Amino acid sequence: MSASRATYGGQAVIEGVMIRGQRYASIAVRRPDGALAKKCEPLSQIYTGRLRRVPVLRGVLVLAETLSLGMRALMYSANVGAEAEGQEIGKGAMAATLGLSIAFAVGLFFVLPVLASRAVEGPLGSDILSNLVEGLIRLGLFLGYILLIGRMAEIKRVFMYHGAEHMTVHAQENGDPLEIRAIRRYPTAHPRCGTAFLLTVMVVAIVVFTFVGRDPLWWLIVSRIVLIPIVAAVSYEVIRFSGFHSSNPLVRVITSPNIALQALTTRQPDDDQIEVAIAAMEQAIHADELHERTAA
Repeated sequence: MSASRATYGGQAVIEGVMIRGQRYASIAVRRPDGALAKKCEPLSQIYTGRLRRVPVLRGVLVLAETLSLGMRALMYSANVGAEAEGQEIGKGAMAATLGLSIAFAVGLFFVLPVLASRAVEGPLGSDILSNLVEGLIRLGLFLGYILLIGRMAEIKRVFMYHGAEHMTVHAQENGDPLEIRAIRRYPTAHPRCGTAFLLTVMVVAIVVFTFVGRDPLWWLIVSRIVLIPIVAAVSYEVIRFSGFHSSNPLVRVITSPNIALQALTTRQPDDDQIEVAIAAMEQAIHADELHERTAA
């Protein structure tokens, strides 16, 4: 398969976009002076080898890769933004920030709903119903969190870059030229979005946790944490399937909440932001095509 027609994805970072290609990850960031800073690095063979093709297991690998790539991309974009002030954020600081972020996410979306749902165990008299309430609390917290952070000016700009990334991926998938006019024809929502993945995680978690016992309390909390990789793996398979069958009417109906949610996490980008997404995509495609020619 030609690298230019292969499956690409990415994420928005601070004033930039990261694109994950077949063999390389590319990032483009707008410098404070308006110029573009670009970086491209090969993906680890752990994430591109045979294990990547094993159902369910590949979901765990994707989760690990996303965290790793995301941390490096955020560190790069943050350092580009700090250039004007002559500062640099070290790997230790970014690793600590990532660790705290993960701990916060696990505590907010997995531990807190468990503790909040304990109050209904007696009145409901059913573990299944209590687990269902827990899942609904988790889903409510997730939606509320997105609504809250979406009010921040800095996050609004990230959401604009998020939209630019999706529109550029749409154009690449449809074989259109990577030009602003062509990209403008596409929506900011995409079925393989990370936001869609997170919403799917919340729904899959309701199903998985529904049949897990609630006693003792330590097991209730530990089970939510240790089953996260399984929930993420199943969720990835759902997102992957929906992405490859997005034209199917039934799939479109089932995934419509995912698309609707992206109205909160994407914004219409300006031309400069689309330019950044194009730069990241072109660099990733070029690196993959060069790899193909060299390996042939």
